[in-house]
Amino acid sequence: MSSSRGVEDADDVRSWFVERFADYWQTGGASRIEGRIAGYLLVDESGGVSADELARVLGASRGSVSTYTRRLVARGFVQRVRRAGERAHYFVMADDVWGGFLDIEEEYLRSQRALAEEALARVSPESAAHVRVENMRDYMGWLLDNRRLGAEWKRFKAARDDEGG
Repeated sequence: MSSSRGVEDADDVRSWFVERFADYWQTGGASRIEGRIAGYLLVDESGGVSADELARVLGASRGSVSTYTRRLVARGFVQRVRRAGERAHYFVMADDVWGGFLDIEEEYLRSQRALAEEALARVSPESAAHVRVENMRDYMGWLLDNRRLGAEWKRFKAARDDEGG
């Protein structure tokens, strides 16, 4: 529903965004409900959503919400917080979840490069496996050493914020 000024109702925008975000999330091989949770938290303005509320508004089981919020927390997309005087946990998404994702991705690349280094010491240098693992090591290193995505993202955000303010 739209107001007289043409601005969409916040609930309509949230519903549209959650479903679209879940569509994209699912195409990446993840669960649709996980994508709906992440999408909901991306546009949530409350400062934290309980698992019970997520289950209710998304029409999901409490167990499913529990499973997928744990996964999102473990992967750094979502943070679990408490409110003073309350026993329940609440879930929020950091303002710059994507910058945090780059930090996690960088750690993944480092660990894969280290694994490849260790594997290269164990496989025959004349084998096809050596070539593949060498390519793995060098690809991970290339991404880490030449892309510097985390630093570039911070630079981009600083420039964007300077222009806007």
